Amino acid sequence: MMSIMNQRPCVLWLACAAQALALALPAAAQGLRAPPSGAVLPPARVDSGPRPADYIVAVVNSEPITNNEVRLRMARFEQQLAQQGQPLPPRAEFARQVLERLISEKAQLQLARDNGIKVEEASIDMAEQNVARQNQIDVAELRRRLAADRVPLSQFREELRDQLLLTRLRERELESRVRVSDLEVDMFLQSQQGRDDPAAVEINLAHVLVAVPENANDAQLAALRARAQRVLERARAGEDFGKLAREFSDAPGAAASGGVVGLRTADRYPPLFYQAVQALPEGGISDLVRSGAGFHIIKVVEKHQGGLPGARVVQSHARHILLRTTPQLSEAAALARLADFKKRVESGQADFAQLAREFSQDASARNGGDLGWAAPGLFVPEFEDAMNGLAPGAIAEPLVSRFGVHLIQLLERRQAVLSQREQREVARNLVREKKLDDSYAQWAQDVRGRAYVEFREPPQ
Repeated sequence: MMSIMNQRPCVLWLACAAQALALALPAAAQGLRAPPSGAVLPPARVDSGPRPADYIVAVVNSEPITNNEVRLRMARFEQQLAQQGQPLPPRAEFARQVLERLISEKAQLQLARDNGIKVEEASIDMAEQNVARQNQIDVAELRRRLAADRVPLSQFREELRDQLLLTRLRERELESRVRVSDLEVDMFLQSQQGRDDPAAVEINLAHVLVAVPENANDAQLAALRARAQRVLERARAGEDFGKLAREFSDAPGAAASGGVVGLRTADRYPPLFYQAVQALPEGGISDLVRSGAGFHIIKVVEKHQGGLPGARVVQSHARHILLRTTPQLSEAAALARLADFKKRVESGQADFAQLAREFSQDASARNGGDLGWAAPGLFVPEFEDAMNGLAPGAIAEPLVSRFGVHLIQLLERRQAVLSQREQREVARNLVREKKLDDSYAQWAQDVRGRAYVEFREPPQ
């Protein structure tokens, strides 16, 4: 069981809500964390208007970065900033920050290849399925939307490959370096006593954005405010907020997500969002919020104390089968074998526990793969994300983690009170998460510093 235990709390990386706020700092100093397997920045819609001829803006060691690469990445962040109601930095500074991030990523990808890290096609297939599942669609629909946005499937899958390479490199370089002492746990627990700040509160918000053009006149502004006010009144009257978001919101991705941004600590939301909902309970709806993007109507979907969990948490009871890849068993073969196990269990032709005892290469095999009751953050993110998406009794699609290939079945869930020992373990995970953030920031800066970078024409 310990092979899949996470040493940090689960960090959600939403496929359509990456941390655009990190652009306020240069890439080398952002402390960007590696996403779990299968997560990428959302593809940007390809601009159908006139574009300047492409050209090289920088060379990292021997590999070029082109102006179009910078433009496409900028378009992604522009979508995310607009969705979160954040103003754009000045364009020249924005382009410089995005270029620095691309340089950092390019240097890390080169290091991954130099170290022999590879990603099989089966892992990319699994990552593609994860992105589709996160957007509550199937792979066929995901590909249809990519085609409608004129994003080549080959480009999308290559970006998935790059993200998987970066994840595996960062895990190998950083995971084993971070240790947390009992003294650090004690200090963290002491610091949490009576703490009441945005970093200690987790909230999940949904919002409707009524966009206001940059040069809107008074009449346009009044009409858009009135439109937003009507949406607010309908939401407060009890209409389905997701339906209102799909019908009225101008935020990118609102049609797919129903306006839901996702669960995160409050300090990872724009300050004006948190200020608008700080005093609201779950289900509460804010007054109109004006940002540089337009008018927002914000609903509190979920809200609870973050950082150190409170007295009660939701625990999951799951079991799994783990196959480790070897020269004799490739990742693709392991995925295929577990997919066959899933089919046999669901059809009643095999028993999950018996298959685990016979085939699983984990210490839990002798218990039929039973992992016992687990609090949030106990397992690695990719495992926990898949488990959290299951209803009791359901079996997830086979997934790849740093430990091998898993087949997971959720048995049941319950509300539970954390013991003192469990609270200390959660605190230890949170301290380790912070230390990993700091280690990654320094490591990324070191990798960037060792690369030979030649700047050419500035991006436009």
